[in-house]
Amino acid sequence: MYRTKIISHRGMKMQVSSLRPIEIIAAIGRKAITYTSSMGAAAIFFTLAFIKIFYPRQGKKIVSQVYYIGANSTLIILLVGLFTGMVLGLQSYHALIKVGAQGAMGTLVTLSLVRELGPVLTAIMITARAGSAITAEIGIQRISEQIDALTTMRIDPIRYLISPRIAASFISFPLLTALFDLIGIIGGYISGVLILGANAGTYLYRVQASTDMKDIMDGFIKAVVFAAIVSGVSCYKGYFAHMRTDSHGAKAVGMATTSSVVTSCVFILIADYVVTSLLLI
Repeated sequence: MYRTKIISHRGMKMQVSSLRPIEIIAAIGRKAITYTSSMGAAAIFFTLAFIKIFYPRQGKKIVSQVYYIGANSTLIILLVGLFTGMVLGLQSYHALIKVGAQGAMGTLVTLSLVRELGPVLTAIMITARAGSAITAEIGIQRISEQIDALTTMRIDPIRYLISPRIAASFISFPLLTALFDLIGIIGGYISGVLILGANAGTYLYRVQASTDMKDIMDGFIKAVVFAAIVSGVSCYKGYFAHMRTDSHGAKAVGMATTSSVVTSCVFILIADYVVTSLLLI
């Protein structure tokens, strides 16, 4: 793989190893093939899981996952949404007062939350709390051969383990996004009106006048896209934790969980840009 060159410098001989150009191209090609194969496997995995959502007797498992993913994330969403709105109110007030436009604070806070910060921060918070747990739980079931036991009992593991979590994500993400937006607007009111003394009537009027149904639907579209990303990545990483080449056993589950969170957050930001570009066309 390596080519060795012998060069002399002031009477001393040194060996320098370098890669041939064809070997560099081959290494890049192998990486590209591996990445493409992984993306294709993930797409097939998610498609199968999505189709099996509509199989009979899935309702009880979906409700259970909605409670786990959605209801149990409510507190952290409320906390982050409140302080995000308060920071937006604080920053926008001091920025707009310099140009005498502090009356537009309600517009800035509302549109920032509904169009952008609400869906993105909600998805990242759910990834940190529920996505990591999903990966770890499924990964442990994989390395402890519980998934193999389901297959032995002729129970479809994708239908039993994966589909309810994906369905619950599609339900939970838009609801938690709406909750984040609402509590964020209240946070902006607290910091901008109650603390800094902006006009309450102007703030509430701007919130109502500047937000239309398209803005709300754009935020919900992003929430659905992020739900697919987080649930798909989390379940995929956990389900195939035993196939990792860099580790095995419990360490593989830990690395799969870390990879799941990082990959989900990166894909959320990439998808946010792509979806925003499409919605603004």
